[in-house]
Amino acid sequence: MQQISRMLMKLFQRARLENPGQVDPRAAEFTLSLLVAMYDRSGTGYVKTKSAAAALISLSGDTLLAKYRAFFQFYAVPDGKETLITRSALRSLLTDLNQIPAIVGEGCTLSCMEIAIHDCFHGVLNAAIVEEKFLSWLRSEPAVLLWLPTCYRLSATEMVSHQAKCR
Repeated sequence: MQQISRMLMKLFQRARLENPGQVDPRAAEFTLSLLVAMYDRSGTGYVKTKSAAAALISLSGDTLLAKYRAFFQFYAVPDGKETLITRSALRSLLTDLNQIPAIVGEGCTLSCMEIAIHDCFHGVLNAAIVEEKFLSWLRSEPAVLLWLPTCYRLSATEMVSHQAKCR
């Protein structure tokens, strides 16, 4: 928890320097509280770094493709010359990401995640998939993660400005 707290302090300190006046001084504290609420419900004082990273990536202002690639990088495993994501790694990613909508009572069931994993690996004979297959599956907007592109689109529309005048 202390390691994540220090990382968040550095992250938001840098963000305050890059965007003066736009970052709440308590952003690191609030973000840590959110991560604890999502990933340490039993109060152990421990949050997996990978889980925290998945949440931060998904809640970042980056593009969907950049988020998807980052998920792959964090959860995939090297296998010789290529990097692959296994079913168990995908299950871990989906479990971690499911904590975000779950915090507001909108998480999906275990069977929903298993269906998503089956869909991702549909037609795959190997035990793991390459990044392109993973990205292709995410671009199809699987139901288990539909909240992610929806939130991204809502966030992107906040910056849209129309030059129309109403009477």
